[in-house]
Order: sequence, then C-alpha cells, then structure tokens
Amino acid sequence: MGKVLRINILLVFILFFFTLVCSSVRGTVSYDDKAFVIDGKRRILISGSIHYPRSTPEMWPDLIKKAKHGGLDVIQTYVFWNGHEPSPGKYNFVGRYDLVKFIKLVKQAGLYVHLRIGPYVCAEWNFGGIPVWLKYVPGMEFRTDNKPFKAAMKTFVAKIVDMMKSEILFEPQGGPIIMLQIENEYGPVEYEIGAPGKAYTAWTANMAVGLNTGVPWIMCKQEDVPANIIDTCNGFYCENFKPKNPKNPKMWTEVWTGWYTKFGGPVPSRPAEDLAFSIARFIQNNGSFFNYYMYHGGTNFDRTSGLFVATSYDYDAPIDEYGLLNQPKWQHLTDLHKAIKQCEPALVSSYPTVTSLGKNQEAHVFSPNSGGCVAFLSNYDHKYSVRVNFQNLPYNLPPWSVSILPDCKTVVYNTAIIGTKASGAKMEPSSGGFSWQSFNEEIPSTAESDKLAANELWEQINVTRDSSDYLWYMTEVNIVPNEGFLKTGKSPVLTVKSAGHALSVFVNGQLSGIVHGRLKNPKVTYSGNVKLQAGINKISLLSYAVGLPNIGVHFEKWNAGVLGPVTLRGLNSGTIELTKQRWSYLIGLKGQAKSLQTDKGRSSVKWVKGSLLAQKQPLIWYKTTFNAPRGNDPVAIDMSSMGKGEIWVNGQSIGRHWSGYIAKGSCNPCNYAGTYNENKCQTDCGQPSQRWYHIPRSWLKASGNQLVVFEEWGGDPTKISLVTRTA
Repeated sequence: MGKVLRINILLVFILFFFTLVCSSVRGTVSYDDKAFVIDGKRRILISGSIHYPRSTPEMWPDLIKKAKHGGLDVIQTYVFWNGHEPSPGKYNFVGRYDLVKFIKLVKQAGLYVHLRIGPYVCAEWNFGGIPVWLKYVPGMEFRTDNKPFKAAMKTFVAKIVDMMKSEILFEPQGGPIIMLQIENEYGPVEYEIGAPGKAYTAWTANMAVGLNTGVPWIMCKQEDVPANIIDTCNGFYCENFKPKNPKNPKMWTEVWTGWYTKFGGPVPSRPAEDLAFSIARFIQNNGSFFNYYMYHGGTNFDRTSGLFVATSYDYDAPIDEYGLLNQPKWQHLTDLHKAIKQCEPALVSSYPTVTSLGKNQEAHVFSPNSGGCVAFLSNYDHKYSVRVNFQNLPYNLPPWSVSILPDCKTVVYNTAIIGTKASGAKMEPSSGGFSWQSFNEEIPSTAESDKLAANELWEQINVTRDSSDYLWYMTEVNIVPNEGFLKTGKSPVLTVKSAGHALSVFVNGQLSGIVHGRLKNPKVTYSGNVKLQAGINKISLLSYAVGLPNIGVHFEKWNAGVLGPVTLRGLNSGTIELTKQRWSYLIGLKGQAKSLQTDKGRSSVKWVKGSLLAQKQPLIWYKTTFNAPRGNDPVAIDMSSMGKGEIWVNGQSIGRHWSGYIAKGSCNPCNYAGTYNENKCQTDCGQPSQRWYHIPRSWLKASGNQLVVFEEWGGDPTKISLVTRTA
C-alpha cells in the first residue's frame, strides 16, 4: 500500500505541475507582411462582426456557434461608449452590455476576438457611440486635439483595457483578444480639419500603445497612420489596398456584406457571388485578414439607432437579424473559407506570381519553397464567360468570378457558382389579432410648463439631453376681434422652420399638420393655414428626434428642434414674428413620465377599449396582452398598419417603428456581376422601409406578455399582428 500511495502522490504532483505550467502559458501575437503569427502559427485570419448590444445574451452562444461553423477564426466587435457610460462615471456592463461575458463566450467557442474600442464607432449608432453628456463638458470638441475630449477618451479606453487585463482576456495572458482598434475611420476627418487632426492622430496612437496590452493596435481608413499602428481598409472592395508600412499585413477590417436600411429608403442587399468575388481578389493579392461587416447585424433596440437609421440592422449579413442563416450567402461564404484554408500554407509563405490569361483574365500563383502550388484564376469581365488555358489545362471562368485551385489543377470553388438554395425565410402569422386598449396622450398647455420657459427658441438636444425623442414648444397668440380673416374665413398661414427631424403642429389642441425630414436633409419646414379664433390661441409644436448623427466633422455642433423663424402671415398687420416671444417647453410625453410601458405605469391611467378605442388619431398609447408563439422560431411584430412611434414588450424597448415612411428608390432586377454599391440590388421599393420588428424570445413569457405601442401620427392597431420567422 505504501508504494501505491507514493505513486499516487507522485501522479498528483505531476498533474498539479502540468496544470500550473499550462495555466501560465503566455501566447504571443506578431505579424509580417504575409500573415499574423499567433502562438508561433502563421495564419490567414477570417473574421466577422457581431455587436453584442444588437442581440441578447441568450442569442450570443448560437450566433458564435454559427460563426464558428461558418469557418470564422475571429469575432470582431466595437465597444459602445454611450451604452457603457450613460452618465459621467456611472458604468453599465450588464445585460446586452455585458462585454466580458460576450468575450468569454467567444473564447469558449475557441475563437479569437478583435476588439474595436474606438471609442467613437460610427456604426450607424446613436451619436456614433459617444455619450451625449460629453457634448456639454466645458470646452468640448469631439475627435480633435482637444484636452477635454482626450481626457475623457483616455479614461474610457484605459478602463476597457484594464477590465480586459483583470479578466485575463488578452492573448498574451491566455485570452482570446488578439488585436485592438483605436479611433475609427478618422482619416477623412483629419484631412478636413488639418493640423489639429494630425496632432490628435499621433496622440491617440501613443496613448493606445502606452497601455501595454501586448497585442497589435490598428487604425482603419487612416493613410498617415503612425509607425506603431497597423493601417487597414474598409469598403466593398479592398483588393488594391496596400498598408503604409510594407512590412505590415494587408488587412480588411470591414468587408461590407450589404448596407444599412434607413427610414424612407429601400432595403439594400449584396449578392453572395460579388461578396465572395471581392474576398477572393483580396486574398489573391496578398491579403492576410478580412472581416465581414456585418456577420450578424442584429437590431437597434431602445433608441440606439443613428440619424434616420431603421431599427433593423440586418445588413444582409450571413446570419440575419433574427439569428437564422441567410442562405445561400452563409453557405457560399463557408465554402469559400474552406477553400482559403486549403490554400493557407502556401498563402502565408509565398508571394503571388501574376500572369495574364486574356484581356480581363489573370492567374495568381503561389509556389512556396516547401513545395506545392496554389492558383487563383480570375475573370474580371462582368458580361462574358471565358475559356482559358492554365498550365496546359482548360478552365471555364464565369463572368466576374475567381476560381480557387489549391493544387493548381483542381477547382474546388468558384465565386460565381452557388451550390445552395435560398433559405426561403418568411414571416408566418402566429396570432389571430390583439384585444387593444387605448389612452390619449394629452397636448400640454403653456401653464403646465412654466418651469421651462424663455423668450426664445431652444435647441432640442440641449434641453432633452437625448433623454427622450420628444420636446414640446408652446406659445400663445392673441387674436383681436377685428381681424379680417375672422370675417372672410381665409385662415392665416403659420410657418415653422426646424432643424429636424420631424414636427407635428397643434393649434388649440387640434392637429394642423405633420412634416418630417430625411437622412440627407433632416431639416423641415411646416407652412399651412391654421384655424384661429378671437382671443387666446394655443400653439403647440411637438418636435421629434429620430436618432442623433453618427458621422461627420464636429457633429457635436449639429442641431435639432425648432430653431425658427416661426411666423404668422395673414393678419391685419401683415406677418408677425413669433420667434422671440415667450415659449414654454416640456420634455417628453406625459405617458413617458407615467412609464406607461411598465406594469406599474399602465395601471396609473384609465384605458378605453371596444367602440371607444382610438384609431387613426395622433398621439395615442395602445396596450394589449398576448401569449408567446409555440416553438422556438424567432418572433416579430407586423407594424405595417401603423405610422410612427415606439414599441415595448414586457417593459423592454423594441425600438422606433416608422412603417408609415414608404421606401423610395430604384429596385431594378439585380445582376451579381459588376461593381457593387449600396444603391444596387435594392428591394422593397414602395413598401415600408421596415415592416417587421424583432421581439427576442428571451424577452417573452409563455403567456401574459404586455405589448405597448405609442403611435405619433395615427394608425390602425387592429391590424397589428404577431409573426414568426421561419426558414
């Protein structure tokens, strides 16, 4: 027994020692002009963007699993500053903003992470990810050589880096994070603002590198990138991109899989054939890393979408908004990844030799010293197939395609040949309608809002601090009995000019008109006849924000709301100016103040139903209950009968709805061949820009779910329906 005991003790000691050694292994990340080298292995890295706040924690494992099965090595995500620090020094890292949990799930799946800290992210996200409160720090100017901005930015970036270190998430610690990004697409901004921009770029790079993470930092779309940073390309095509430092790897941080949907615009899509073609060209031209933006786009829940950006952020990604595979795109790209991995040993150890095979045809051949041969045969003609000879063998090349030959003989993949059928994803009705109740939002009077008043018009975001989409502007006009229009019946004309984004005009509690802007021109002007009476007339203007700008130079200076002039024309005295008279203000809606989207708030007011149900009227709250559809299919709500507003399920914000904004654009037949842009291959012209709104399954109970809709402009709630998405 003694001998056996000694052997067991020895085995335990050996096991303990082995575990200690393994747990203390430090990984390394390095690179050259051909490849990334991770823990000594040379890699061509295939990556995809999945933004953690645009899905739910319950969805993350399945999304990551599908990304891995799709052949990805890396998951890329931005870090969303305004989601993590909604007020100064008050941090949020729970729920959809649990960044550490998301990264650990990626690690568990055996994938790497590319963390794009920014912290400006653009991303069609509200204010580009920058907290609104930062706008009001004294002396603040965004993204330039500005002390207040640099101080706040450094504090947040350092907090994220320290958090990653403390959670042992960097590759040198044994974690999954192999690279980081500082700033985002700053080159065009730097070019426009000049010297302050150049100084900011240099400071940003030095600040980031000084945090000693042990992994490389990158900057995208930054031609004059500092020497200690890798510059990268974003776009639909990047095959001709070359890094500033020829010793750096050729990286494509955003392969745009489609484009975002804006309210009022068609739904963009990008053919799988063209997407695969762009990637194959990038790899044959010495590409080392590419990332799909997006691999899963997801949903802009709450009020997180940028200016006029739809709630859906599907992006025609390989995994759709609901977490289902977008076929044939997902499988076509998965097959591409397999072909690239077959070629990887040659790609990371040799340079291509390029020869002409015809007028618009080329062969890119990789012949490493260790032996073997890899070829990419390309046909850049977007009209005609061609037959070429390569190494004494004939090959047929479809238009606008690349064939991949891992042995320089056998074609294992062609970018234009799809072997998978379309998924046929569709929305299936799952309910027979809802039993609705309604509550009328009150139109406030000036007397109710004397706490906020001035003899001028105030800029909207300065007042609301983006706590609500809504701001009321209220004033009064005294009409004397001898005004001529009272006898002629020819009503005066009220003209209101607003910086955006939408406006409803009420006179004496009655709606006079609605106007709205659009993404390229958010400013609006209302001009219309208004019914006035002798005595005091109450003018109430409800200004709506539709997300904040997320791109541009000094967008912290852009305005929203009624800035004037406001005039009344057609009185005995001609035209009177209302801009400088006394205006009262009310932030948000009374229904918001009562939290009607919550259990407690709903019980605080009297709702009506049946024949008294309000329909096709402005400023109406609706509520109902429903049971979750059976099964596990993703759930959505069909809002095609409604106008504009917001949606909540069990107190969770689904986001803005705007089904009343019909898409205008060019939805012509789509040919995959030829250069793609966001205006090609559009769909759903003449339909709502977004009809269906995603309700995550994890937000639902089996029964008794509470649905609340606020309708701004008027709609028919009896036609709202619940659907499931099936493939």
